[in-house]
Amino acid sequence: MQNLFSVEGKTVVVTGGSRGIGAMIAEGFLRNGAKSVYITARKVEECQAAVARLSAFGKCEAFPADLTKPEGIELVAREVEAREQSLDVLINNAGAVWAEPFDELGVAAWDKVMNINVKAVFFLTQRLHKMLMASASHENPARVINIGSIDGLHCPPLETYPYSASKAAVHHLTRTMAARLAPDNILVNCLAPGPFESKMMAATLAALGDQIKEASPVKRIGRPEDIAGAAIFLASKASMFITGAVIPVDGGISTTL
Repeated sequence: MQNLFSVEGKTVVVTGGSRGIGAMIAEGFLRNGAKSVYITARKVEECQAAVARLSAFGKCEAFPADLTKPEGIELVAREVEAREQSLDVLINNAGAVWAEPFDELGVAAWDKVMNINVKAVFFLTQRLHKMLMASASHENPARVINIGSIDGLHCPPLETYPYSASKAAVHHLTRTMAARLAPDNILVNCLAPGPFESKMMAATLAALGDQIKEASPVKRIGRPEDIAGAAIFLASKASMFITGAVIPVDGGISTTL
């Protein structure tokens, strides 16, 4: 029963880890003793800035890559393989949102959101499957943590059709991957965040932040420790009997309103 929530010594990959929820999670793992945290993002300068900040808390490296493309997934996998023999935790966080009226939404926007939010989750996990298996055992499973959204649990107030559809897909993909990977001693779960401070949420919070806080049962938006704590729980011994779960991290917005 000791050290139930420890992630000390773990090797972690966080996609979309240069800012927002990804950076919050990466910092949480580093501050709590992870051996190495590798982050990905598309923009080189954002990766460099994130590593400069996160390295104050532990070993952090970044691999700039576009995970919607096979070569981007291959680049990340090869960089991790060059540095580690195995991988303890994969956090599929990278994502995009697109809001546009129903009659104006185009195919390119739909494909952009689906490619990063759904396709990249599957194919990066597939590519890193062997590294996860190299870490995994019955007594100490490897972990895949997908980042969904409460917009995949309820109908969002904004016209974000591909985003909400993609996050609902991530939730069910989590369940199907959990069933397939359990025999390999890999647990797959999903966090469904509500409102957090991030570039993706910036415009919404600027326009509706006070209303969102007032509507929330806990009267606030998410803090970095809220999402980092949930991810650390899913990566620790405390969650070894949980797989295929979708856990809202939203102060009760999706389940009590």
